[in-house]
Amino acid sequence: MKITASADSVGQHATPALALGLFEANEWAPTGPLADLNRAMADEIRAVMAEGDFRAKKNETLVLYTQGRLPARRIILVGLGKAEDLSPNGIRQAAATAATKARDLGLSELSVLLLGHDRDGIGSDKAAEAIAEGAILGSYVFRELKTEDNGVRPAIEKLVIVAPEAPSLSEIEASIRVGHVIAESTAVARDLINRPANIATPSHIVAAAQDIAEGTGLACHVLDKAKMASLGMHLLLSVNQGGNEPAQMVILEHNADRTDLPCIALVGKGITFDTGGISLKPAQGMEAMKGDMGGAAAVLGAMRAVALLGLPLRVVGLTPLTENMPDAQATRPGDVVRSLKGLTVEVISTDAEGRMILADALTYAGKYQPDAIFDIATLTGSRIIALGDHAAAVMGDDQLIKRLTTAGETTGERVWPLPLFEAYGEQLKSEVADLRNVGGREAGSITGGFFLSRFVPENTPWVHIDIAGLSLTEKATPYAPKGGTGFGVRLFVEMLRRWKANE
Repeated sequence: MKITASADSVGQHATPALALGLFEANEWAPTGPLADLNRAMADEIRAVMAEGDFRAKKNETLVLYTQGRLPARRIILVGLGKAEDLSPNGIRQAAATAATKARDLGLSELSVLLLGHDRDGIGSDKAAEAIAEGAILGSYVFRELKTEDNGVRPAIEKLVIVAPEAPSLSEIEASIRVGHVIAESTAVARDLINRPANIATPSHIVAAAQDIAEGTGLACHVLDKAKMASLGMHLLLSVNQGGNEPAQMVILEHNADRTDLPCIALVGKGITFDTGGISLKPAQGMEAMKGDMGGAAAVLGAMRAVALLGLPLRVVGLTPLTENMPDAQATRPGDVVRSLKGLTVEVISTDAEGRMILADALTYAGKYQPDAIFDIATLTGSRIIALGDHAAAVMGDDQLIKRLTTAGETTGERVWPLPLFEAYGEQLKSEVADLRNVGGREAGSITGGFFLSRFVPENTPWVHIDIAGLSLTEKATPYAPKGGTGFGVRLFVEMLRRWKANE
């Protein structure tokens, strides 16, 4: 999507459709560009609100036809909800809603009047960024495997942000670029998640990571199975024993040679398909396990954005990649495996494989002497039971959790902390090894996080982010259709953009 900015007045701007964001109001009293539009429309906007045909509820829409009264052929009204509740995420949703409506109308072009820029704490730059991001995210459709149209109209190709009152058009354009980069990077993650497991194999994701590196200047290094075996990454390799493709681990580095910068490591779970292994999952719904690499996709998307935005940090992204399949060679329940760290693990369930591959990757991340480590994974169904559709579970360092919480409020990718009391470690005690890989049904998300904590490099702040049920969803939102959401890309990028400000 091509996105530009314009300083046109609303009475001069020619477009197939101009989207306006309106707040709920008992009595609407327009000012500025909205007053000019309403006047040109012979008071029709005020009338539809007064009659209750459009109440401006959040993400509500109504299309008005100008019939020659304006250069814009249509006005798309989009509800912003209550003025006091407006946030960048609300603007993002409104832009996504407008873009979706324009697509449904068969339009290839859309203009959006700068929304919410006069609200406290938002400003024209943040509003423009949110509009660009929301429009791209809301227009996303995964169609690369479709051979028939099926009535799905293509996304809009051109978006213009109309900002007649903005103090600086160049500032708007810079913000548009940021929003564009973040949204397109999220789309990269969504594509990887949406591709079926016979396409998005470990080697396919390695190739995608290499393409990202080539296009952004990231350094890229790949550990193959032989190298991981020589290092002693036997937890990761134990998951791979039943797989058809050899395990690999991709490492992307931004500012690889800048040892003077803070170093942040992002580790993403990359199970390209999860049958559960010998602890076989039920058949119903197993097709969704193509998305068990959502953590790896989030890390790759975030690394792309970090590089293109040129963030002043050293960032390392690590994605261990393997499928988890049943086979005569597959790891069995009861097997004991030695980790890269040297700890031995009794495998109680081969369906708790994500923590196995992450454990070795977390230990390996210590090689980079990071100032902080974040891992992200579709780890436990228990997260869905605990928090539903609205927040990822986070565990670990309190200060890092605060960083994520702040970023989550801005992006709409919210997180919520769970405890890691030492008492939870009792559930992981083993009679034959240093620890078991599961601790029973109780507090399943927490014991998963506690397991991972045992493999974090010593004295390194760390947070685990459980995104099970959030990375691949059956419930569409204004800027995420059914399927892969790319959850985590925008969360990481926002947190890293704020990094020095939070120090």
